[in-house]
Amino acid sequence: MSREWNRSSGILFGGDYNPEQYPREVWREDIRLMKDAGVNIVTVGVFAWSRIQPAEGVFDWEWLDTILGMLHDAGIAVDLATATASPPPWAVSSYPEILPVDERGAVLWPNSRQHFAPTSPVYRRLAAELVEAMVTRYADHPAIVMWHVNNEYGCHVARDYSENARIAFRTWLTAKYGDVHALNEAWGTAFWSQIVTDFSQIQPPLQAPTFRNPATVLDFKRFSSDALLSLFVMERDILRHHGVTQPITTNFMGAFEGADYWAWAAELDFVSNDVYPDPNDPTSFRSAAFVHDLMRSLKPDQPWLLMEQAAEAVTWMPSNAPKKPGQMSALSAQAIGRGSDGVLFFQWRQSPRGAEQYLTAMLPHAGTGTRTWKEVVALGHAVAELPPLGSTDLGADIALVFDWESWWALESAYLPIKVDYQELSRTWYDAFHSLHMSVDFVRPDADLTRYRLVVAPALYLLTEADARNLTAFVDGGGHLLVTAYSDIVGESNEFRSGGFQTLLGEALGVSTLEFGALLPPAGRPGSDGPGERLATAAGEFGEFTGQYLAEEIDLRGAAARAHFTSGRRDGRPALTSHSFGAGTGYYLATMPTDSGATAVARWLVAQAGLWRPDEDLPATVEVIHRGDVTIGINHGDAVVRTSLSGHDLLQDRPHHMAELGSQQWVMLRA
Repeated sequence: MSREWNRSSGILFGGDYNPEQYPREVWREDIRLMKDAGVNIVTVGVFAWSRIQPAEGVFDWEWLDTILGMLHDAGIAVDLATATASPPPWAVSSYPEILPVDERGAVLWPNSRQHFAPTSPVYRRLAAELVEAMVTRYADHPAIVMWHVNNEYGCHVARDYSENARIAFRTWLTAKYGDVHALNEAWGTAFWSQIVTDFSQIQPPLQAPTFRNPATVLDFKRFSSDALLSLFVMERDILRHHGVTQPITTNFMGAFEGADYWAWAAELDFVSNDVYPDPNDPTSFRSAAFVHDLMRSLKPDQPWLLMEQAAEAVTWMPSNAPKKPGQMSALSAQAIGRGSDGVLFFQWRQSPRGAEQYLTAMLPHAGTGTRTWKEVVALGHAVAELPPLGSTDLGADIALVFDWESWWALESAYLPIKVDYQELSRTWYDAFHSLHMSVDFVRPDADLTRYRLVVAPALYLLTEADARNLTAFVDGGGHLLVTAYSDIVGESNEFRSGGFQTLLGEALGVSTLEFGALLPPAGRPGSDGPGERLATAAGEFGEFTGQYLAEEIDLRGAAARAHFTSGRRDGRPALTSHSFGAGTGYYLATMPTDSGATAVARWLVAQAGLWRPDEDLPATVEVIHRGDVTIGINHGDAVVRTSLSGHDLLQDRPHHMAELGSQQWVMLRA
């Protein structure tokens, strides 16, 4: 059974196609224009449930049969969606109990999308019946090269608090803890008189008079991710049971807090992802790179697929700016360089009606005379020239620990100061990106033997197994940087006896005595006031600035490499190093600003003995080495002269020392 799409023909190019939104006379024109643009795949059926099934037990296949046949005849492959992302009006009318409930106890009504409770037995039955009917009809359809389950799970309803969820949460907790004694111990229910004597007394953590039990909230986040994943697995298993041999996926949403994508990726045949960087942000190419490398890392050594991006502007930001000329192409090349074997968009034709009518598409409402259309055609023709790229290995010697459990725990607890885990991770990623260093993302329990340097920002929740793995990495010769708010709690958001860094202390040689909260950065809630906002520090590599926290740490074998130079921590250690086994553990007692992270990252790279490639290039230029292919992209406004050389895969000719203009890219093979 093959669970990969046929990559022998090169890069996939296309997008979501919603023929049910348009009169049939438009379909033939759509396919003609798709051929003009070089489209070789479209996703069909994502939001077509009400069109496929106008009533319970009634199916209308004729229109879908017709369009699938037309696409196949034109040589355009199909990623067929299971259409379960938006229940039709008849389902809600007949079964209102499928609707989700928010944490205030309010029902989330239809007239939108994703209006279903993941744990609703009725929704699951209706979705299963739809998928079974679809796969029975289309399992062997020659147009279909992959299956697309649901759509952006949890995007709008990551956590449901309905009666369905309450019943399912109790079942999940019973399976995890076995008896209420173990649950009471894990949740610390003696605090605030929360001791339960039966699982039937447990409620989802709905809005409460004040702070909710952080252990309950953390478990509910775990449960909610599992509940959504069980929906995907249910549909996938139905497809497999009925003989589907094509690969099966669902589209992720980058670093999405609502679902642990490490667990999800293991259930997908390949990872696909939607990414929408903000054209108003001049550093948005870094946020896109961050997401691409995370997707690539979820299933290493296997290409992923850029399932959605915008051709131009989106609709959900305060200001929905268009992309610069050439930026759509440059960002698409970036995704390919970082492991995608396709460039797909939402959507093919811009919707004339509905909530996303201003979301731009490959074929804009204004037609084929637009810059957007011309750039789409040019990109399609360029992509068609690319051969299969094979390896997704970027040759990284550096890994960044990204852990959903720590993310959830940081958001579930009531801390000395609130931090944004994704932002902290982005700060370190951006620092290495600006130094032109490739980074892989890893779980804290991953095999780290290939890396020289591992950075673990705010690894707040740490298990004993994860700590052993990180300690072994240092002992074996690795360089490990751990930052403030790390090794603080166990699996139930509980403090361990003995203080902090009780698990990593041996490798780091430090222990936190006091967290030292600072005022939030300017512009954040609570940032007004006369207190300290930043913590300056200086050491052998110069000065840097920290924010959020300036911890007081106790040196237990470590040496101070930098000291705070301001505020309450003036003169206290800010950055330490500790020789352990054959390696070195570092602890940073604050959370650096962007420039501070870059200064520390540059020093760490030298400490780890890593070679920095392309040192003279500006930070707006990316040079990505995917296997034996090099991709150079200029995201800046100024022309940049590079020393890139090789065989130009787009022009099929040698390339030496070329200039790259704004939003220009080149793809070379040695």
